[in-house]
Amino acid sequence: MIKIYTDGACKGNPGPGGWGAIIMGIEGKVEIHGGDRDTTNNRMEMTAVIEALKNINQQSDCHLTVFTDSTYVLKGMTEWIAGWKKNNWISSTKKPVKNKDLWLILDLLVSKYDIDWVWVKGHSGHPENERADSLANIGVDELLQQ
Repeated sequence: MIKIYTDGACKGNPGPGGWGAIIMGIEGKVEIHGGDRDTTNNRMEMTAVIEALKNINQQSDCHLTVFTDSTYVLKGMTEWIAGWKKNNWISSTKKPVKNKDLWLILDLLVSKYDIDWVWVKGHSGHPENERADSLANIGVDELLQQ
């Protein structure tokens, strides 16, 4: 089983943002981070999960648990995405789904795995979530120093 902890950060919304992820598996722990000059907090939360899934070198039958403090990502993947696909990416408010480009990538990546989605309260002292938050902020800071 692999555990993934993710977080996103944004300095302004929209504005420069960063993402961070921790991947904990049989081989140990891997930490990754990055950023984008013009983004939103939700896009960074999604990107953290996408980049973590891209970094997994396991067979498709591998079981994953993704921990996120983003209800947007959690509900998007567990409650909303099936309806969006059924309704041609139109939301319940009859508007195009925001961040469709990232939802399409995420949907493709998660289809390869058996995934449990777990919400963790942000900034509540959960060590891996706090580290993912730090990595996301490093992603923003490195971007702003360029």
